[in-house]
Amino acid sequence: MGKPPKKQRLSVYLDPDIKKSLAAHAARRDHSESLIAEAAIASFLSPDAAERQEAAVTKRLDQLDRRMARMERDLGISVETLAIFVRFWLTTTPALPEPAAQAARAKAGERYEGFIAALGRRLAKGPKLRQEIPEDVDAATQSD
Repeated sequence: MGKPPKKQRLSVYLDPDIKKSLAAHAARRDHSESLIAEAAIASFLSPDAAERQEAAVTKRLDQLDRRMARMERDLGISVETLAIFVRFWLTTTPALPEPAAQAARAKAGERYEGFIAALGRRLAKGPKLRQEIPEDVDAATQSD
């Protein structure tokens, strides 16, 4: 084999933060800054760099889309759960006469604290309501 072609020198000016990042990356990899910079430039100039970058962006967008779909689903579950509870509560809870209403208001703070504690325990160790509901609830099977 013949001798590899001699490398040519290039001087560039880098932002101080980029220079620090380059130096740190080179040190972590135990490579020269020149080798890291050459590989980065080669990658940037390669014909498939745009395709790789587009694939990475597309992959990230797909991940974000799936997260957003789960968030929409979870929000829908929350709203429906609250609506069902409120409807049930309003339907089944009679208005209290004034002496009983005063006693209920006095007890409300204690009951609310108990509710918050129970909610905290449930959120800390699960299972979460969204985990108990199938991902693909068929709209045709819903009667409400």
